[in-house]
Amino acid sequence: MTYQPGQRVALVHTSDPHTRLRPGDTGTVRRHNQQQNIVEVTWDSGSALSMCLDAGDRIRPVTTTPPPAGGLVGGAAGWAAALQRMRAAGTEAGRTAAESWAQDAIGARASGDIRLTARRVLAGIDEGDPAVLGALPRFTLAGEAVDTAGWELFADATGDVSGWFGLRIQQRDEAMAVYRDAFDTATTDRIADLCHLAASPTGRDVSHLRPARVRVGDIGVFSGDWALATGPDGGDRFAVGFVGTLVDHWNGWAVFSCTRAVAEAIVTDQQRHRDQYRHSLRDEGVPEDELDRRVNAELANLSFDGDVIVADQRTTSDDPDAIERIAPDGDGRYVVMGRSWCWEEVDPYACDRIVGDPPDPDQA
Repeated sequence: MTYQPGQRVALVHTSDPHTRLRPGDTGTVRRHNQQQNIVEVTWDSGSALSMCLDAGDRIRPVTTTPPPAGGLVGGAAGWAAALQRMRAAGTEAGRTAAESWAQDAIGARASGDIRLTARRVLAGIDEGDPAVLGALPRFTLAGEAVDTAGWELFADATGDVSGWFGLRIQQRDEAMAVYRDAFDTATTDRIADLCHLAASPTGRDVSHLRPARVRVGDIGVFSGDWALATGPDGGDRFAVGFVGTLVDHWNGWAVFSCTRAVAEAIVTDQQRHRDQYRHSLRDEGVPEDELDRRVNAELANLSFDGDVIVADQRTTSDDPDAIERIAPDGDGRYVVMGRSWCWEEVDPYACDRIVGDPPDPDQA
């Protein structure tokens, strides 16, 4: 005999001596594996014991009405509650699918440049790229009997193992549409969250520090074209970005304040640029006694004098008085080369490295 999903059955005999089921107990069939002759049953007592019909287990069809489901799908309120549970189940399943996808794409089982993959996926999601979105997990019933799969999802989500078969076709379609939408939305949202972490140079979500969200008084990430290069994906990359608070704009450029640690990193980075330029000049054959003058003519010299940054730009600006002393404010923060260098707010995900302590989203 073949048992169909949703069919009501009663226990005749079970070979399991440890079960609390007794002959006459009733339940609802979930599926029947005809090759192994195993019938999976959700029993009204809450047990999910399966019956192996070739090993002494026996069941029989019954036509009795199943226990009421507490009015779950009865009336507008009951139907709304059922849809809410379908939405919650779809959301949970979508997040699980996203976690599984991430393991292979940007997680422990991934190969290649994980940050690059994460950036590509994020860009595709932001732009609605069909090629990227089409490669993400999506709810599908391909290869499954739609009505059987719908009943299983509905029964799992609502706990009502028989209510599905009392629904109108329009209600079944609505329930599946709610589940599908929740699944797909949750999948995309969770993948975006995971990609934000994988693409971040800090290992944390820093999307709240993107330039479009930064206003005067807000914390952001700042850099300049001297740190700009082309990344492996052909996009702009900044070798380093510095965390600071936007305090003003000057001729369209950003002016920001930063901590002593970030100020020291800016000074160190400038010295690195000077050293690199010096080495390149030496490789070109520039005489040693010309190196200092050539480097100073191209790049300002920054150094600390106690708590004060000394910015020597006399040669770069051809002005013998172009020496600036940058002292910290009352909070110990520095405005390093503000209204002098062309700083800009940059996307933290476009930075290979970030100096400073980015705040959490709820602290920004």
